Amino acid sequence: MGAPVLDVRTTVPDQIDETDPTWTIAQMADDFDVTHRALRHYEHLGLLSPERDGQRRLYHRRERTRLALVLRGRRLGFPLEEISTILGMYDDQPGEAGQLRYLLGQIDDRRVDLEGRRRDIEDSLRELEELERRCQEDLRGLAAG
Repeated sequence: MGAPVLDVRTTVPDQIDETDPTWTIAQMADDFDVTHRALRHYEHLGLLSPERDGQRRLYHRRERTRLALVLRGRRLGFPLEEISTILGMYDDQPGEAGQLRYLLGQIDDRRVDLEGRRRDIEDSLRELEELERRCQEDLRGLAAG
């Protein structure tokens, strides 16, 4: 059984330890296969808060963890606003229980959306099969005539 989808309870350190390693924006972009622009966008939205050293951004372990959670949420189809809300609940009230209840609701909404899309895809595939069958019949009729 895997970890919860966006579980930040044990993965996001609350405080920065000055002895922890840091990463530059270029290293983060390379490590996570994202663009510098995406990292700056996530920062602008408040999803990441790198330390600033003049114009230079320094990312700590906390930011790496948050970025991994953001990207996981994106892969699962969560909008950035929802990811922000979920991550923000870890630091603010209602805390873990509120975050988990909210996340469960979001998971249910996402599941309903994906199941609807799956039904649409299955319907489209059936229509394509029927169209293909009719085209093959028409082609055989033209060849026989």
